[in-house]
Amino acid sequence: MGKVLVIGCGGVAGVAIQKCAQNDAVFDEICIASRTVSKCDALKEKLEGKTKAKITTAQVDADNVPELVELIKKVQPDVVLNLALPYQDLTIMDACLETGVHYVDTANYEPEDTAKFEYKWQWAYREKYEKAGITALLGSGFDPGVTSVFSAYALKHYFDEINYIDILDCNGGDHGYPFATNFNPEINIREVSAKGSYWEDGHWVETEPMEIKREYDFPEVGKKDMYLLHHEEIESLALNIPGIKRIRFFMTFGQSYLTHLKCLENVGMTSIEPIMYEGKEIVPLQFLKAVLPDPSTLGPRTKGKTNIGCIFIGKKDGKEKKLYIYNTCDHQECYKEVGSQAVAYTTGVPAMIGAMLVMNGTWQKPGVFNMEEFDPDPFMDALNKWGLPWKICENPELVD
Repeated sequence: MGKVLVIGCGGVAGVAIQKCAQNDAVFDEICIASRTVSKCDALKEKLEGKTKAKITTAQVDADNVPELVELIKKVQPDVVLNLALPYQDLTIMDACLETGVHYVDTANYEPEDTAKFEYKWQWAYREKYEKAGITALLGSGFDPGVTSVFSAYALKHYFDEINYIDILDCNGGDHGYPFATNFNPEINIREVSAKGSYWEDGHWVETEPMEIKREYDFPEVGKKDMYLLHHEEIESLALNIPGIKRIRFFMTFGQSYLTHLKCLENVGMTSIEPIMYEGKEIVPLQFLKAVLPDPSTLGPRTKGKTNIGCIFIGKKDGKEKKLYIYNTCDHQECYKEVGSQAVAYTTGVPAMIGAMLVMNGTWQKPGVFNMEEFDPDPFMDALNKWGLPWKICENPELVD
């Protein structure tokens, strides 16, 4: 039994908090903290009477270390689950370090002004966390997160070495809008409009945005166009999976999304460079975020399924072996259960599981770790139990 402090109250946090509340045998106390405390209060009200967990709320500015430290000291959680913005990872890690509390997040740090996300800033905390005797678990979402656990599971049970990994992220859902993003528009558009890259033979190969396109027939979803993107789990898997020669990440996009995005890019609306407007400095991408549909409102209108997984090629007993581990998730089933679409659900469930495994000591050692560095079996079991069952295909269609 333990206490979790969840920082953030957006779409993913809404799912993770509801899953913590369902799992009240483990999480008997949940404190929800956000800049906008009214969001936390509304979620608390929604959950009262449905869980044995004691729920409290608090207001906090996640950019402010002393404020975070004060809150952590007051709440005294066993683990802090960071579901705020990636720009706030380091302030929350600092506050956990100062208070000696375990840390879990779902996305790696990126500086607000460069749109370049990599692990170096958080990996720099390894020695400090070791000395403090606390655990930081990085990237406990789906991708990164579950995809990393799939990789560790494949290596443990099916391969002697893995040479090639293709991570495929397919959202076959339709929300009916001409253009909307399924998670934070600012993060989503920064990710998609950046240059692509993949890991091959010990180094990064950079590509133009959306330059590499493939079609794939996804189980339970069908044929979709997917595009090679840079993605953070490639960076840690390249270090932690023995025998690796190449790792790529692909995500599906519909033609309407890409056409709108290109137009917005061409007129400067996706820029993160501040501009002057009527005597005030604004960032075009932040303004665009304000006019687009809020991802948390897409749940009731999104139909279809997601399919996210990894295709592995490697060796077992000297012979080549192929394997595909994936999860499919139904948008409308997610909405029925927790009032969200599947993109938030597939990130929120693993966030709860990561926090649970750190809190109950199953995944706990001093230092800063990526998901694939722990025993994958308890996490894989918990996915089946908490709403993200996975499947294994022994002879998958490969991506050329």
